Amino acid sequence: MSHNTYSCIIVDDNEIDRLTTLAHARKYPLLTIEGVFSSATEALPVLQKQPVDVLLLDIDMPDLSGLELRASLMQVPICIFITAYPDYAAESFAVDAFDYLVKPIRAERFSHTMARVQSFFDLTRKARLFDLSLGADTVFIRDGHQQIKLNLYEVVYLEGLKDYTRIVTTTQQYTVLSSIGKLLQEVSFQSFLRVHRSYAVQPHYIDKVVSQQVYVQGFMLPIGRSYRAVLEGIYSHLQANRLS
Repeated sequence: MSHNTYSCIIVDDNEIDRLTTLAHARKYPLLTIEGVFSSATEALPVLQKQPVDVLLLDIDMPDLSGLELRASLMQVPICIFITAYPDYAAESFAVDAFDYLVKPIRAERFSHTMARVQSFFDLTRKARLFDLSLGADTVFIRDGHQQIKLNLYEVVYLEGLKDYTRIVTTTQQYTVLSSIGKLLQEVSFQSFLRVHRSYAVQPHYIDKVVSQQVYVQGFMLPIGRSYRAVLEGIYSHLQANRLS
């Protein structure tokens, strides 16, 4: 079962309905409620700056309807309309509605929708994971009970956790039963650069080296004293190649 969470906002101009939707949504750990708004005009500027994964929208609202709000936010993967008016169903699916719930919300119906939301994101994640580039180096890892095919070029860094190693990619994290030292001995991981007793990075993801830290893809990792000279040499070489 996936343990990922997905950001969500709720928009409804009716306070009772808004609170009812919030109460239902809070029962599902897969949703992280990022905001609750009483109008689409209030929500729109916020969402334009910081998009979310899931929209729970009323339709019939003054000034800007839920349909119009959705039309402005088509990049949000899931939009669920919650309305008292079943007549809007056809219009809602024209703006790529994921589901259409008629008030009052029934717990069983909401649960069914949440199960579909979870399945959607699980499938999307798997599709992204297995969407391999031609010729890309890949490796199979075991994360818990799952065997996962991983694109090595997406791995940003490794973190040693005693007998385990956390593999951090550009989109996900996995934990494998292997020490970082043992993992780095494998042919697949020999391109990684050890920067600390507990960390190794992909050289091409290094953004900068400052004082006792190395920055990779927005992550700040410590540098071990015995690894500094090699790291600085590699970083200088990378900088020269980037400028040429």
